[in-house]
Amino acid sequence: QIKARTANLPHRTTLLFLSPKALYTDPDSCRGRCEEPYSHEDECHCDSDCWSRNSCCWDYLEHCRAGEHGWVGSTHSSLASPHRDSPLRALGSCHAPQLPSLSSEHFSSSHDAISDEELLHVSEQLYGADHNKAQPNDITINPQHRAAPDQTGLQEDRSPEPLYAYVNEKLFSKPTYASFIRLLDNYQRATGREEEVTAEELQEQNVFLQEVMKTELMKKLFAFLHKKNRYGSEEEFLQDLKEMWFGLYSRGDGEKDSSGFEHVFSGEIKKGKVSGFHNWIRFYLLEKQGLVNYFSHNFDGPWDTYPDVLGLQFSWDGFYKEVGSAFIGCSPEFEFGYGKPYGAADIQTYTWTKSTYGYGKKYIATAYVISP
Repeated sequence: QIKARTANLPHRTTLLFLSPKALYTDPDSCRGRCEEPYSHEDECHCDSDCWSRNSCCWDYLEHCRAGEHGWVGSTHSSLASPHRDSPLRALGSCHAPQLPSLSSEHFSSSHDAISDEELLHVSEQLYGADHNKAQPNDITINPQHRAAPDQTGLQEDRSPEPLYAYVNEKLFSKPTYASFIRLLDNYQRATGREEEVTAEELQEQNVFLQEVMKTELMKKLFAFLHKKNRYGSEEEFLQDLKEMWFGLYSRGDGEKDSSGFEHVFSGEIKKGKVSGFHNWIRFYLLEKQGLVNYFSHNFDGPWDTYPDVLGLQFSWDGFYKEVGSAFIGCSPEFEFGYGKPYGAADIQTYTWTKSTYGYGKKYIATAYVISP
């Protein structure tokens, strides 16, 4: 069934996302891996000694130590969660960074604390400021087969047609879209291979950052963080964004083979499977080229506006993604600047624990939207 969006929309829509247990399986997860023998090739671990090595996957406590006394907290940080009846419980938020300077250890004094109400307020402001997002008539998707939970791992193509029936490519001429798309071919997808960043690619990163900072959305974000004493200047803010998203680190044996941007937006291949790859623009462009084959979906949001959310199965040039999640129709600046810094509860953002930059700040490891 072709799914288009109508123009008769309420001003606000409530999006409620549930636990990640039913959705997300990834090399970053301990789901089904508890007490798996340690391997240095794994990017995180689920054996009983991982805690002492500081190498546990983000959901180690949930899957491997649930219910045990003395196990509290988790390996990822979360500032706050909007109330369950909030109209912005994950509304329109895409794969956004957790700014390390927003974590509690960087708060300089009590007046810097950010309340849940403030998080919700700024989230609503940013949602309203995403003027570059797709409009209802800009995208038509064709979800076709809905996979049951026991079908997502079968690697069966149950959808004969592409996911995207129509995309208004005039969107891609907008400066943030155009500069974002130029970044997507800067990476080799296989982990374990050192990335080589050219002067031209560094300039493309700078252009993208400059373009997103021209938007009202990012200006509002910086103003909020500046008021809360997280950044002293826009230059400092931009440099931190660049390091956390584009800074290279190793997912293998020491090679600088990965970054948050590559993993989340462009996608990687690790151990013969697709890892990351949560961006709707990237998916559409590769599907159009015949390099991505859409198989099915296990969740399709009921909302009639963009951004929408989809949990999907697909093959990327022969490599399979069992369950991926993506917001569809949001702007690049929305993805880049929205979500975890303000506590959108169902945007899971995890930092890379094995290397840091600056004064102990952490790179983005992965970020994705959770759906039922």
